Amino acid sequence: MTLDSIMTIFSLFFGLALGSFLNVCIHRIPVKESIISPPSRCPQCGKRIRFYDNIPVISYIILRGRCRDCGKPISVRYPLMEGITGLLSISLFLKHNLSHQYFIFLMFSASLVVISFIDLRHQIIPDAISLPGILAGFIISLIFVHITWYDSLIGIIAGGGVLYLVAFLFEVITGKEGMGGGDIKLLAMIGAWMGWRALPFIILLSSLTGIFIGGGSLLISRQGLGARIPFGPFLALGTLVYLFLGNELISWYLK
Repeated sequence: MTLDSIMTIFSLFFGLALGSFLNVCIHRIPVKESIISPPSRCPQCGKRIRFYDNIPVISYIILRGRCRDCGKPISVRYPLMEGITGLLSISLFLKHNLSHQYFIFLMFSASLVVISFIDLRHQIIPDAISLPGILAGFIISLIFVHITWYDSLIGIIAGGGVLYLVAFLFEVITGKEGMGGGDIKLLAMIGAWMGWRALPFIILLSSLTGIFIGGGSLLISRQGLGARIPFGPFLALGTLVYLFLGNELISWYLK
């Protein structure tokens, strides 16, 4: 087995382990609990999870999706989150190898996934992730220069400003709040990491997927057009597509 193969496998397991930690973040951040202490425990009975029952994906399969102590079902979100993070990790490793870009974009992607799951469940985007994410994106642009610092700064201003303007106009026209402040801060965070040039594509793709997927789910569930659809997951999806395929898609469109 070659060194590249070993490192690729390592990136997968590293992503799975990261996903296990992110499950803790998804569960605890919305209720403002510490993500460090106490150790992982069953969300149903509160019993501490043994180390051999905390192996990403594998433990869930062995336990058949149930707690060893109380026997109650554990949400499929846990292995799903671990699997998504594992795939993101190996995909970023294949794209960037073992470089600083692999690590910083993995952290950025992981934060987007956490935000998506929290927004889907609680319909909130925690400031504890988006606000530090804005600062981190700008600082990283100063250090690693994957984008220039002024691209990042303009991205912050444009990202937050565009959604704020949309939300303001929607509220003026309809008299209803159409977009929360969390979405505005999230797009500012995305602008900080990806730069302002990425924002038109991300907003377009997010809006299209929101219309088709969100609108379709409303029709199926018969909730009506007045129901609130979390927009954070669609912004995250558009960002991840741009992160992996943005240059290729733009080149294809221009040709």
